[in-house]
Amino acid sequence: MPEPRVENALLSRRGALKVGLCASALLATAGLGASLTGCSARDNARGFAVLRSSDLAFLRTLIPVMLAASTAAPLMPSAADATLHTLDDNLNRLSPALFTLTRQLFDVVAMPITRGPLTGVWGRWETASPEQVRHFLERWQNSSLSLLRMGHASLVQLVMMSWYERPESWAHCGYPGPPTV
Repeated sequence: MPEPRVENALLSRRGALKVGLCASALLATAGLGASLTGCSARDNARGFAVLRSSDLAFLRTLIPVMLAASTAAPLMPSAADATLHTLDDNLNRLSPALFTLTRQLFDVVAMPITRGPLTGVWGRWETASPEQVRHFLERWQNSSLSLLRMGHASLVQLVMMSWYERPESWAHCGYPGPPTV
């Protein structure tokens, strides 16, 4: 039986370093591009503590797709808006390091130069169809790049934690609410 060799491995050490360098370059480019185009920590959207207008465009398209199975269609606009405000509050309480990583993730999906190639959504988020958003989520979930899989997991956790934290979500999953003391 032949000995396993590094050349036969699915991803060699050299390949892992290349992926890491490419991912670092991508995030650095997104951060630099965001700072050059005027995206900064100071341009929060009106009525939000930390979310920016570019974040809202993405999240307002993403959240209804993610909540589709847990919210009735007539209630979706209010559920999405409530989730968005809870998400903003949760992000405002993150540690600075995690908040910076989340901002970088939002920058990558918002900037046209990175949005198209990485998400498959070549136009603006506001014009993306629910099918395009589902395809984007599936693409990142099943990506061979661990950075995209981590991005998918982060998005899912952020949105779902913000939704299921809200009392109006509890009835759908059969949770009676916290016990009264």
